[in-house]
Amino acid sequence: MSKIKKSARESVVVSLAGLLVASVALTGCSSGSDDTSSTDKSSDTGTSTSATQAAGTIDHSKPLTITVFDNAANYQGEQTGWYGKIIKDKFNITLNILAPQVAGDQLYKTRTAAGDLGDLVIVDNSQLEELIPAGLVMDLTDKLKNTKYLSQYVDNHFKPFNAAFDKINPEGKIYALPTFEADTSPTTFSEELPYSSPIMPWDYYKGVGAPKLNNLNDLLNVLKQMQEKYPKTPDGKPIVPITLWKDWDGGGMENVRWLSGWYGYQQPDGTSTIQLNAKGDIVPLIDDNSMYKKILQFYFDANQQGLVDPDSPSQDWNKVAEKLTNKQVLLLWYSWQTGFYNTIERGKNGDGNVSVPIADTHIIQNSDAYYGSGRVFAIGSKAKDPDRIMEFLDWLNSPEGLRYYTAGFEGFNYEKTTDGKFKLTEVGQTAFQNNTPVPDEYGGGGYQDGQSKLNTMIMSDFVVDPDTKEFYNTNYWSSTIEANKTALKTDWQKTYNATNATDYYLKNNMIDIVPNINTSLGSDSSDIKNKRSQISDYVKNTSWKMVFAKNQAEFDQLWTKMQKDAVGLGWNDVVAVDTERAQKIVKMRADATATK
Repeated sequence: MSKIKKSARESVVVSLAGLLVASVALTGCSSGSDDTSSTDKSSDTGTSTSATQAAGTIDHSKPLTITVFDNAANYQGEQTGWYGKIIKDKFNITLNILAPQVAGDQLYKTRTAAGDLGDLVIVDNSQLEELIPAGLVMDLTDKLKNTKYLSQYVDNHFKPFNAAFDKINPEGKIYALPTFEADTSPTTFSEELPYSSPIMPWDYYKGVGAPKLNNLNDLLNVLKQMQEKYPKTPDGKPIVPITLWKDWDGGGMENVRWLSGWYGYQQPDGTSTIQLNAKGDIVPLIDDNSMYKKILQFYFDANQQGLVDPDSPSQDWNKVAEKLTNKQVLLLWYSWQTGFYNTIERGKNGDGNVSVPIADTHIIQNSDAYYGSGRVFAIGSKAKDPDRIMEFLDWLNSPEGLRYYTAGFEGFNYEKTTDGKFKLTEVGQTAFQNNTPVPDEYGGGGYQDGQSKLNTMIMSDFVVDPDTKEFYNTNYWSSTIEANKTALKTDWQKTYNATNATDYYLKNNMIDIVPNINTSLGSDSSDIKNKRSQISDYVKNTSWKMVFAKNQAEFDQLWTKMQKDAVGLGWNDVVAVDTERAQKIVKMRADATATK
């Protein structure tokens, strides 16, 4: 899991054991120690673990609906199901989620213009830079002192992040809590699979001879072979080599952005016109030598060979998720996508999606998001009951709250072992994929349907549970690691002579792990904001046209026209702003590495 996690509209984080998803990341985190995740607690109305609650200062007798403006959500409406029941029973709270990814970006403009974005807001760093001076978010500095769990992260996490917004926050107040913060170190990378890398079904890949992949042309060839040999699922659903979707697009095509990382270039959060590598080289997206163009060409070539899902221009992420669950897609590129299909049981039969390295790639990978991942939690300045919202946020970061978010609930998804640790139940291993019915006592409905629709957390699942001394991430429980010693994993390990994908890329010098920088990069002037918006719309729309161009000549024509037209829209001005921001990231990476 990573938000990257968790940055850039990642939608779902799923355990490799197939347990859970959390759109944009089903993770959690905590630090306290005397809270336990018991099903009895979850049904005790008004029971809470925060310090303010324990002191009896918060009245839960009146129901409270919290309007949540949530950039990370792929769902809009009331939180229902088992997670909704937990929140209702514990706090008498209902979450009403407003999701720009569903309703459109205009939602942010409309609500900020009205002076009330929401009671609880989950927004990008760049938006926070607008909300603080506009007085639309609340100072949380004193409120954090009264929390039991969040207060433990103030000095090492919240203060450094907020202090970086010095131009609009000279007193260093805490206005926001970054999302998906790890509690490892600023230079550690904990995951077994890079956030973005080539991933394919192992049995299908072996079924066509498991040829070595030297470059993207080899990848297209093997996808073609797999498509011909495996055109449909056992129940007759069509299998597509590559499927794309538009609803996460920002400054360009999001599906292009992440494959650019296979060749060492990433688009820093807070920018939309450039790509940056580990050495600090900055390349504009529309440069002829950019990785953005290279990946556009790859998708175009794939479509020319009939390898791109024809649904791509019209489908949204939710449709893609269905296809992943049904094993209808041959090429995956986000690590968390494996959780839509992989299970321990399937792994025993050698069935599942795994890393398949391409020899000429050199991945750029951010370290754990120690300081967060590009989005923040904040409380709106007009929130109806900020103390109850803060109590809820504190609980989210308690051991109990984190376990619910990352692992579901004890007795259904997981159980305690004799050594005091946790183990996924048989139901828990496939509850997400199967949308397993939840007993009425826990809220009823399907498990996946009832998961947290916030789709993001403050601390991440790369925080140690004080009771088990293991990460909250169920993939890294010792019981899961042992259970995952399946035919699928051992066959992969033997083939690549590595423990896991990250180990393989490190051994073969095919990855650069760079410090994960999450900081204030400044906000756009009204002129730059307007130019950026027009350019972003134009670049992403033209990019889609290029992928589905009728021939190479049209592809090239569209590219040349985009280069010219973007300059006319103010491209050079926006690139200058983004270049300055990228140089700040380069310096901070160097500083973090020097103090490692």
